[in-house]
Formats: sequence, structure tokens, C-alpha cells
Amino acid sequence: MFRDWLYALSEPVIAAIDLMALVLIAGATVYTFFAGLWMVVTRGTVDGHERRTLWLAYARWLVVGLTFQLAADIIESSIAPSWEAIGQLGAIAVIRTFLDYFLERDVAEIRERDHVSLHRAAPEDK
Repeated sequence: MFRDWLYALSEPVIAAIDLMALVLIAGATVYTFFAGLWMVVTRGTVDGHERRTLWLAYARWLVVGLTFQLAADIIESSIAPSWEAIGQLGAIAVIRTFLDYFLERDVAEIRERDHVSLHRAAPEDK
């Protein structure tokens, strides 16, 4: 009886979390598409820094969406563990881990580049 209530409560929660992930990922994708298109149309060419900044913002939203999907999969696999659910959970966890790793590496590279270019552009104090 308790298990039936648990299933009944978890299904709408899982669906709501999946919907949140869908909205985040779809919204970020649409925004990034139009922002990139706008950069190209208004400027003709886009420098690497602007393109990288846009990509990093998009990647952050993808990681957020994947985190929500991971949460939904954790709930689902804890309620009704099946090999398929566990496999999906593992795949999403691996993808999210790789995205996080590369995103953090890129953020560190951009910070370093910005730091170096800022010091080159700043006049020296005498």
C-alpha cells in the first residue's frame, strides 16, 4: 500500500522535474541560437572571446538541465529500479561529469586569458 502511494507521488514529481529540464535546455538553445545569429548579422564576424562567452553560458544551462534530468532519474531509479533506469542514470551522470570538467577547464582558460590581456592593456604604475 505504501509503495503504491510512493509510485503515485513520484510520477508527477518526475514529470515536473523533466519538464523543468526541458524548458531550461530548450530556452537556452533558442536564446543561444538567436544570440549567435544576431552576433553574426550585426557584426559580420564574431571574435573568439564573444563566441566563447556565448558558448560557456549555453554550456552552463545545459549542465543545469542535465542536473535536473539526473535528479528525476535518481528519483525514478530509487522508486522502481530497473537496469534500463540505472543505465540511463549512469549515462546522464557520465555526460554531466564530462560537461562539468570541460566547462570548468574552459572557464579557467578564459579567466587566464582575460587576466593576461587585462594586465597587458593596463598602464604600469611608476
